[in-house]
Amino acid sequence: MAFDTKQLPYLESILSGLPNCVMIVDRDLQPINCSIAGLNILGVSSFAELPQGAPGSCVAEGHRTFFNDAMLSAFDARPSRNIEPFEVKLEFPDGRSMLALCNLASLANPKGDIDAVMISFQDLTALRTTESKLDSANSILKSILTTIPDAMIVIDEYGLVSSFSATAEKMFGYDQEEIIGKNVKVLMPEPYRAAHDGYIERYIETNEKRIIGIGRTVVGCRKDGTTFPLQLEVGEAKIGEERYFTGFIIDLTEKKQTEAELQSLQADLAHASRLSAVGTLASALAHEINQPLTAIANYLSAARDMMDGDLAENREFFREALQESVSESLRAGTIVRRLREFVSRGEINRRVLSIAQVVEDATVLGMIGAQEKGVQFSIDIAPDTNHVFVDRVQIQQVMVNLMRNAIEAMADSVTKKLHIGVTSIDDDRVEIAVTDSGSGIDQELGHRLFDPFASTKGDGMGLGLSICRTIIEAHGGSIGVEPNPEGGTIFRITLEKAGQEQDDEQ
Repeated sequence: MAFDTKQLPYLESILSGLPNCVMIVDRDLQPINCSIAGLNILGVSSFAELPQGAPGSCVAEGHRTFFNDAMLSAFDARPSRNIEPFEVKLEFPDGRSMLALCNLASLANPKGDIDAVMISFQDLTALRTTESKLDSANSILKSILTTIPDAMIVIDEYGLVSSFSATAEKMFGYDQEEIIGKNVKVLMPEPYRAAHDGYIERYIETNEKRIIGIGRTVVGCRKDGTTFPLQLEVGEAKIGEERYFTGFIIDLTEKKQTEAELQSLQADLAHASRLSAVGTLASALAHEINQPLTAIANYLSAARDMMDGDLAENREFFREALQESVSESLRAGTIVRRLREFVSRGEINRRVLSIAQVVEDATVLGMIGAQEKGVQFSIDIAPDTNHVFVDRVQIQQVMVNLMRNAIEAMADSVTKKLHIGVTSIDDDRVEIAVTDSGSGIDQELGHRLFDPFASTKGDGMGLGLSICRTIIEAHGGSIGVEPNPEGGTIFRITLEKAGQEQDDEQ
């Protein structure tokens, strides 16, 4: 009994909307119907124009026997049986060819007898071309990941690592197989690790770029737990609706160590220079003040000698001697004030900068080697702290000095916690608090801590905190110290807020 297309009243509408070449053939392998997409693929405009013997005649000679056997099996199969799809090559009368995935489905009449088979051909040419291009792209990417001198990491919008270069393996100590599919925050120490997912979510929600296309110095964490400073450049790409982020990383350990050594050398030279300046200024001060002091002594000595004579007669001389003594005293004070101004004067390169960025950059240098000493570091920057008008290098020098002092103070502590907090005091001022759990400050030295030559270190010059105060006060701010209620010390720095941020060339 021939297959009657009227048994499927919606067949025509279904075939008209299918994207693939779909044909229905009877037991004689003659086509009964064909989808519009199928007619287009076969190069004809109507069902009557189908090539003679189609679809079998369109199957390449080398695949025809397998195709015919599969068709016979479809007619012999049960309607519920799934027939595995297979690949065939189609060749058309106009010379075109196509690699296709063939699916067969048996069609039964109301009595349950199979009297037709539906054939679907899905074009695999474009898919194979795309797969070939993807293979080439993957090969190129693999070559790049193997040879690129900088570490490169690719993550998706959920923070999961999808690519990890050979240099990144050496830098962080992880094999590619260990890190692929894991969250990239495993490569960060606390407190950055806990906050990283929030950074990605905030960017996806707001599109506010805080690091993408900008670059930043941050801290990385190796597999063995050691931390190191790194320069991170991040780019973004979209594949369909998915976002991917590519990070290029440069290890700054050697650079920062060199900078630290240079800073230490500069500090030693500065100490020597200050000591020399102290001697030079002392000599200059003695020379300049000696003249008014000598004049004062002469006037007062003469007045004392004349007291044995007629006081009324010498009254005018006494007045003149005292007046000149006052003048010479004021002259001595002016000399001291001018020398003090000379000592305090310095060139400051101040700019409007993000206080968060200034503090975070300072922690990169200040925390070098701290984790290896067992120091637990945390940082908390309030979102309303905004910007300050400061010399970036000088403020960071103050921060580094306080952090290194804190780390040294905790050397013998059982608990070693260092916390940096940045908060707004009011609309005009911001506060930076450096809190440690160290041995605390000697009460006898507390009120003199910021004075020159006051030091709790056996080999210290006592100038570090004095210089910190000079820098902060030169910025219109203040610096103070107080005991940490939980044990240790809290240094508090206040600075004035500023307006819009400027580009900071670094």
